[in-house]
Amino acid sequence: MAAFLREALRVAAMDLEGTARDAGPVFFDRGLIDAAAALQRLCGVPLVQSLGESRPYGRLVFLAPPWPDIYCADEARRHGFREAEAEYAHLDATYQALGYEVRVLPRASVAERADFVLEAIRRG
Repeated sequence: MAAFLREALRVAAMDLEGTARDAGPVFFDRGLIDAAAALQRLCGVPLVQSLGESRPYGRLVFLAPPWPDIYCADEARRHGFREAEAEYAHLDATYQALGYEVRVLPRASVAERADFVLEAIRRG
């Protein structure tokens, strides 16, 4: 598990480096902090060991909680709903502890969620 998560850290760091010259907002679905948080939660590796003092993303983070009535396990999502809840709670706490402003995405249509994100970015 630790080797898999360390590889996820490496890939997330490469993704981040690949956007260094991009103008405007860049969105990541899972990133460096998510991988470091998983390594911490599942293997006990301290965040400072995985991230150092780096805070690589903008201050605003959007999280989508697991919604029980639409949640299902499949090839891409192998863990159950309770594990998803635990992961969500850990990510929320981790981002906040690192000084990020967490915004929870509303349970709404894709268009409404996109409007929510764009409005939050506009307001800064």
